[in-house]
Amino acid sequence: MMDHLANTEINSQRIAAVENCFGASGQPLALPGRVLLGEGILTKECRKKPKPRIFFLFNDILVYGSIVINKRKYNSQHIIPLEDVTLETLPDTLQMKNRWMIKTSKKSFVVSAASLTERKEWISHLEECIKHLLTKTGRQPCTEHAAPWIPDKATDICMRCTQTKFSTLTRRHHCRKCGFVVCADCSRQRFLMPRLSPKPLRVCNLCYRQLLADKKKEAEADRRQTEPIRSAIQGYEPSSGDDSDKSDDEKTEQWPADTEFYTSEVSWSSFHS
Repeated sequence: MMDHLANTEINSQRIAAVENCFGASGQPLALPGRVLLGEGILTKECRKKPKPRIFFLFNDILVYGSIVINKRKYNSQHIIPLEDVTLETLPDTLQMKNRWMIKTSKKSFVVSAASLTERKEWISHLEECIKHLLTKTGRQPCTEHAAPWIPDKATDICMRCTQTKFSTLTRRHHCRKCGFVVCADCSRQRFLMPRLSPKPLRVCNLCYRQLLADKKKEAEADRRQTEPIRSAIQGYEPSSGDDSDKSDDEKTEQWPADTEFYTSEVSWSSFHS
């Protein structure tokens, strides 16, 4: 179906309609060989509360954004390359059902569908596109994923020190490494994680120590690898330039792992049966 629809007029019109809905705030989406496969509204677990978001599935990217006027105007466009995506189904909670996690190297988040059937449809379409892309490019599935942010309302106290209580004056912060909700005292450090951002990001004290330890191990490994080369260079005596006939003689506290942290009425609508 993807090959059949690529570069057709009807596909171009559908992609143009999506571009028009995002307006000047969105990026161009039309590319040779790109096919729009379907769209739907999913509930995305956000920092403050779950919110409906419009999602568009293409054969190589997943696009989502905020709904201003459904079918007419969207903003806050996000584009995710599918070859960077890994999916994980999640159990239901009292607040959200039919959930799964979309994991990428830069951002991971939880979404929920209006029904179990809709979730199966989304996951099936996504997995098919991801498999096709990885086969086509020869790439391996992504193994490093950003931690999803735990919603603010999941806890009233800092998830690291377990002492500080959040209030109007005491703000919640998120560690960019583990996604935990932490207080200011437990997240004063910044660390450069190029995979996530070109600038140093806020991390909790525990993750900061772990990141420093990992960086030290990497530096030590690099030193051990380059040491033999340096020794060889230091012991090497360059030629004088003269020809010669002579021969040479020569314990950390963690948040409970079983704690649950993590509802739309519009079903999956595929453009093509």
